[in-house]
Amino acid sequence: MGAAAPDFLVVGAGIVGLSVARELKRRHPGARVVVIDKEGAPGRHASGRNTGVLHAGFYYTADSLKARLARVGNLRMQEFCEAQGLPLLKCGKLVVARNASELARLDELFRRGEVNGVPVERVTEAEARGLEPRVRTFGQALFSPSTASVRPGDVMARLARLAKEEGVELKLGTPFHGSSGGQVLTGVGPMSPGFVVNAAGIQADRVARAFGFGEGFTMLPFRGMYLEAEPQAPSLGLHVYPVPDLRQPFLGLHFTVTAEGGVKIGPTAAPALGRERYTAADGGNLGEALEILSWEARLFLRNGFGFRTLAFRELRKLFRSRLVRMAGEMVEGVEGRHFRRWGTPGIRAQLFNTRTRTLEMDFVHQGDDRSLHVLNAVSPAFTCAFPFAENLVDEVERTAA
Repeated sequence: MGAAAPDFLVVGAGIVGLSVARELKRRHPGARVVVIDKEGAPGRHASGRNTGVLHAGFYYTADSLKARLARVGNLRMQEFCEAQGLPLLKCGKLVVARNASELARLDELFRRGEVNGVPVERVTEAEARGLEPRVRTFGQALFSPSTASVRPGDVMARLARLAKEEGVELKLGTPFHGSSGGQVLTGVGPMSPGFVVNAAGIQADRVARAFGFGEGFTMLPFRGMYLEAEPQAPSLGLHVYPVPDLRQPFLGLHFTVTAEGGVKIGPTAAPALGRERYTAADGGNLGEALEILSWEARLFLRNGFGFRTLAFRELRKLFRSRLVRMAGEMVEGVEGRHFRRWGTPGIRAQLFNTRTRTLEMDFVHQGDDRSLHVLNAVSPAFTCAFPFAENLVDEVERTAA
């Protein structure tokens, strides 16, 4: 094919896009694989701004793609970091109960772990304190030994380097402008790819609509912010998470131990007014903000999937003192003077089903014999990236045959 006619064109240089591109090149070494991204570096959005936690896979229902991929993805990403000499902290995680009403949900998480083949252990309050002396829990907790931490920026930089070494062409600073007459319109001119994989993250639904997919879906952005511990703050030996509301895809305010051993409290999950509006200084698109506000207003009035409750709860977390108090319910010795700094914010690319008025809980993709669109690649997509990419390329080969 000519210079503007790659065999495979991947839109988006996040963790999923780069992993898919490498997998396509591995299976089709003679093919020309091109990745485009509007940013000047890979992983500028969700992939580079996430916590770096490698999830074990016990949160997800057994019939979900997340459940199938998380356990394997966790192991594969750990192996990758070790092989590449990248920072990796194998610290584990405690999921703690704050009162008796949460014990049933704790039992459900344990059951899911068993069904999904994920190592997870019930521990008593005393055993939990043996793992982390400062932890607070009601009666019992769950311990996940395989939960770990990496540095997302390091992983993304290494994946980009490996992709280029393997023959993948990265065209950064190259936005997607649309599709017309079988051509993909980009910032470096039109291309006529044999197959397109849309891994555009928060913009994936818009890219999909250019190909006739994504009908009935839109993105509802939720902004996540963390408080970072001061150097003199007491350390933690592992992650500490609350029992989540299993009706929603958010895991709740928790303690993250970074790959360097630092501690963060978060995230918030406040409804955002822009897909890439991390702070007020980023400005925003008025039309986009009005569209988001329109859906949020309807959800607020109907309280669909508990949205009104979520909104009130998350808005309270915008106050640093509130986050510190909530965190103190799970770990002793948490003081405001130890958490004065807000870290780099992120935005969750959460797919919203406009027909059912619900948030999509699992990975979602659509396509045909010319294109595949990854519409929902929320957490734990970073953890699942390698097996998820294999799953997606299986679909490409099945539909393009």
